[in-house]
Amino acid sequence: MSIETIRELLADDMAQVDALIQERLSSEVVLINQLGGYIVNSGGKRLRPMQVLLSAHACGYKGVAHRHLAAVVEFIHTATLLHDDVVDGSELRRGRETANQLWGNEASVLVGDFLYSRAFEMMVDVGDMRVMEIMARTTNTIAEGEVMQLLNVHDPDTTEQRYLQVIYSKTATLFEAACRLGAVLAGASAETENAVAAYGLELGTAFQLVDDALDYDGAVTDIGKNVGDDLAEGKPTMPLIRAMQEASETDRQLLRQAIESGGLERIDEVTNVIESTGAIAYTRALARQAAARATSHLASLSPGPYRDAMIELADFSVRRLQ
Repeated sequence: MSIETIRELLADDMAQVDALIQERLSSEVVLINQLGGYIVNSGGKRLRPMQVLLSAHACGYKGVAHRHLAAVVEFIHTATLLHDDVVDGSELRRGRETANQLWGNEASVLVGDFLYSRAFEMMVDVGDMRVMEIMARTTNTIAEGEVMQLLNVHDPDTTEQRYLQVIYSKTATLFEAACRLGAVLAGASAETENAVAAYGLELGTAFQLVDDALDYDGAVTDIGKNVGDDLAEGKPTMPLIRAMQEASETDRQLLRQAIESGGLERIDEVTNVIESTGAIAYTRALARQAAARATSHLASLSPGPYRDAMIELADFSVRRLQ
């Protein structure tokens, strides 16, 4: 099964999700329509809403509320992107200018707030307190992750453990919640619910680690942003953290100064150190391990096209490294 086959499998669902997104994005405030529409329709893979749909089907759900919650998850994800780009001062997102570059930081933050509040409004429509509980906890964890990442910026002593906690909070937790929502809608057993949630957690971790590797070993067309942006923002992601552990004292000082100062003045030297220490290969290996763990959590699900699609997404997450 390929990613294209998965999209075909979910075509009807995704058409309805996209229609819901457009409908609930609508506002009497023109700027919200313009800015919100710009980022929502900017070519994202819709991976998180796909997790809601796949998990619901894999657990035997027969209703339509999974489409509603898939749109909710996409709104929350989009809100985090708007806020992230403001905090990071990013200029590119998915290969296009960021919303904050076009409309300014104030508008981006406020439209992000609109998307968050609209998402919770839509959750109320579903009328399931368990759904509210999951998403309230998830959005709180995401916010904590943003603050944790801020504390790590320009800190060359950031450890793997601290960084993996940021990955969980900022990225993996929404994948985890998306998969859990599908199981909750289906009335799955606690064992099944926890299994698909664990799958989502590992899948989200794999995706972020792949992005970390590509930031030093990819191209704008692969990652949708400028290569080296993490370094420019002073973010010690996994390749830098590993290189700091493995480099010579001289190279370690180079990396330390680059993280502390930010900027790309010595990006070529930094990249050479990262490559020579095997830090990219190490990050890739961590991503593959996370993807393998994700797949292992699906063993208890009944065989079928939706479980196969979830397995394929785990494989797809690390194929981007090839």
